[in-house]
Amino acid sequence: MKHLGKIALLVAVIGASAAALIVFGARLGLWEPITGFGLYRTWFNRLAMLVAAVGAVVLVIQLLRKDKGQAILSGIAAAIGVAMLAPMISSTINPPVRGAPINDITTDTANPLAFLVSETPKPYGGAEVAETQARAYPDISPLFTDLDADAAYARALALANDLSWEIVAEDAENHRFEAIARTSVFYFEDDVVVVVTPQDEGSRVDMRSVSRVGRSDQGVNAARIRDFQEQF
Repeated sequence: MKHLGKIALLVAVIGASAAALIVFGARLGLWEPITGFGLYRTWFNRLAMLVAAVGAVVLVIQLLRKDKGQAILSGIAAAIGVAMLAPMISSTINPPVRGAPINDITTDTANPLAFLVSETPKPYGGAEVAETQARAYPDISPLFTDLDADAAYARALALANDLSWEIVAEDAENHRFEAIARTSVFYFEDDVVVVVTPQDEGSRVDMRSVSRVGRSDQGVNAARIRDFQEQF
């Protein structure tokens, strides 16, 4: 009984480590992103509840036994469990808005950019996808800049590198490049193409971002385009 606090803390440390592994395993190369996402949906909250429950039960026991040292350890364990439950608690209190059922976002829905190198993206979904995007993300549109095409292309390419995108194709002559962008948590791979078109004054920067898996991207691709344009 005198070591229950230590045991509770050990359970918490192991549980938190397992949870971190679930979230970042794909980034470490342990498994594919979709595998990590599946593990998260199946096990993350269960691990959190286990850690919180063990910590709370042991805390009560140690408080009744008036063992201050072990109570502190079990209290830390319970706090770790509650912290792990934070995402579930937050989503319960403030349910996230369901994302539009599309994962292919472009600044030009009339003439969506084509991928010439990457073979992953499927052909654009046509009018239905364009209409859904217009309703869900009406702000997504081409970026116009005073820079000439060469300068705009150079800035766009430099920004893509700053954002840690993996450049898979560069075509300076035609002012276009393709890249792979990865999500920060589960490390899902999304394909991106950027094309700069000369204008009478300055140039126009178009962009298309497509998720490789899933029906809905939960707004990730639209957010990526917004972030790119803001930083540009």
